[in-house]
Amino acid sequence: MKFNDEKILITGAAGFIGSNLAHYFDKNYKNTKVLALDIFRTGETFSNGNLKSFGHFKNLKGFSGEIVQADITKPEFLKILKKFKPDIIFHLAAISDTTVLDQAVMIETNLNTFKPLLEYCRKNGAKLIYASSAATYGDAKVPQTVWECENPNNVYGFSKLSMDYMALKYIEKGVHVVGLRYFNVYGEREYFKNTTASMVLQFGHQILAGKEPKLFEGSDKIFRDFVYIKDVISANIKSVFTKKCGVYNVATGKPRSFQDIVDILQKELDTNYKCQYIKNPHKAYQYFTQANMQESKEYLDFEAKYTLEEGIKEYIPEIKRLYKEEVDV
Repeated sequence: MKFNDEKILITGAAGFIGSNLAHYFDKNYKNTKVLALDIFRTGETFSNGNLKSFGHFKNLKGFSGEIVQADITKPEFLKILKKFKPDIIFHLAAISDTTVLDQAVMIETNLNTFKPLLEYCRKNGAKLIYASSAATYGDAKVPQTVWECENPNNVYGFSKLSMDYMALKYIEKGVHVVGLRYFNVYGEREYFKNTTASMVLQFGHQILAGKEPKLFEGSDKIFRDFVYIKDVISANIKSVFTKKCGVYNVATGKPRSFQDIVDILQKELDTNYKCQYIKNPHKAYQYFTQANMQESKEYLDFEAKYTLEEGIKEYIPEIKRLYKEEVDV
């Protein structure tokens, strides 16, 4: 797979996945011109107390491409889009906090901003790769399959499912659009997601602090499809070159328990703390997620390379660095 002087726009580029994409192109494709766009954080919060933006400048430290601050809900964003004239758009900007209850803000930010991007691509022959989510499935039966039994539990999942439906209409018009339903992503540059960062990172920092890991009761029976960030980047790149556009799962297809995460971390960190088991306070909760990866393998040529053990092992040095430089200060 090669890129030849393309102009690439990454929205949400100071966030978790967006920043990893920005650094990927910066490192591997110096001939591309990348515009990293993000609203960046301001300290403003939602009613749940969480930040309105997780974008952080530290995620883009070392990136040599162009960086611009902009809000995708404002007219200025469309001006930037039309002036830059990207050939490929990786659209990661969104409210990704599933606990945000403000439905109007969620729909405005995630859904209303999507159609102008689709229209730009239709008119200019550009390619659009965007972030969908496993939250579109809600409590659907496993393995979760695209276009089967989607039933989102929150407005975030609803907004992403609505984006998927909109994308289909443009695919039918011949526009190159690929939606990627991310399952539980973990890895480098997720720290600034704060409380919404993966439990891999959160458990890791609990253990490094010398605390007993806190898990919900029955965590050995609560399963998630955890996928490492490097596999997620691979899925994005493959989406640019697929001959069959659509919506695809990005996961391993092999669910693991939260207990597995703690056990792997304790092995890698050489600890043996006794776990604390607490009651699950959440009324709406997914107890089992597993992606059906058949179409992702067939049409994207995507298959996760990292097992949970391999991903955590590679992530450990970064977990330690973050604890030393960001947490234990």
